[in-house]
Amino acid sequence: RGLIDPCPFCDDDGRGVLVHAWARSRAGFANVLTLHRLSDDGLQVADAGTKIIDGDAIPGYRTLEGPKLYKRNGYYYVFAPAGGVKEGWQSVFRARSITGPYQDRRVLEQGGTEVNGPHQGAWVTTASGEDWFLHFQDREAFGRVVHLQPLVWRDDWPLIGRDDDGDGRGEPVLVHEKPSVRLDPPVAVLALSDEFAAARLGPQWQWEANPDASWYSLGARSGQLRLISQRAAADDRLWSLPNVLSERLPGPAFRATTKLQLAAAGDGERAGLVVLGTDYAWIGLRRVGERLELQQAVCRKAGESATEEVVARTPASGAVVWLRVEVDEQALCQFSFSPDGKAFAPLGPGFQAVPGRWVGARVGLFALARPEAPAAGHADFDWIRVTSLRGE
Repeated sequence: RGLIDPCPFCDDDGRGVLVHAWARSRAGFANVLTLHRLSDDGLQVADAGTKIIDGDAIPGYRTLEGPKLYKRNGYYYVFAPAGGVKEGWQSVFRARSITGPYQDRRVLEQGGTEVNGPHQGAWVTTASGEDWFLHFQDREAFGRVVHLQPLVWRDDWPLIGRDDDGDGRGEPVLVHEKPSVRLDPPVAVLALSDEFAAARLGPQWQWEANPDASWYSLGARSGQLRLISQRAAADDRLWSLPNVLSERLPGPAFRATTKLQLAAAGDGERAGLVVLGTDYAWIGLRRVGERLELQQAVCRKAGESATEEVVARTPASGAVVWLRVEVDEQALCQFSFSPDGKAFAPLGPGFQAVPGRWVGARVGLFALARPEAPAAGHADFDWIRVTSLRGE
């Protein structure tokens, strides 16, 4: 109970081992790395485990986790971050024996850079022999952003990033020569916009839980995404519902626009564009009696008592509307709408996006109906287009 961040390793003799950390919330302790021998087929641990690194015994260490195990020049190396996701650093431990004792060294920390908490990284070597270090940076609402750092070896210790003062502790670089590898295709960029013209959703999309094919269709209306309105109680929060379709925020200063047509079958049915974290806000159409309203709603402080509140509303001119959210460098969101896709008017106050649990905020689409509705309608999204506001 509480085992986290497992990493397998195959030693020179073919024997497999597994190193992992511990979650205090479930194990009752943390800041410790444990090593297990694996069965010959590698499918289960073969012993009770051996504590190989105790962060409590190292001055200043806390939240030691995310280990990666390697071997080089007769040394075993454990790469592991400590100090916390946002404020921590990357350490490396080395020993001649896989069970220790291990020497420790902090090899990468924020220093004077913009890259806070270099965290949970891995050493990789290219086919041409170049060494690199992959890690992430927690950027709050913008999520965990992956960085690539140069790595060189000095006296059998890795030096990562830049070490201008020569103390052996590198600092992350934001700009550097790329690895000398052949890329085919030469550049891979995750899609953000979607015209919904393909036979299936793009890989940028995720549901809030295991998906159900009955929630949506890409063929009911050619070139559009149809979300079938799923029944949800009035006090259900969007982050508790499985049928919200979302993608991660692409980066600071962007605009997301979609075209929506709502075919509401009953009172209270709603659909729209959402920015979703532990707080969320959406803009969209809701059926109120026999008419449609444009609304912006906000739900703050996720928890059992959190409620969704409509903070702005205006009569809709029809069942078709263009919806937009603009997100600035600080993840402040402004929602707007247009009846014709040309002139957009703001609706509601600005909303400060916040991360979800373990992830950043996301921008997404949804369609919901009330549980008592005799039938559920649907929402057709013609497309969603994401563009940068930074001139990139």
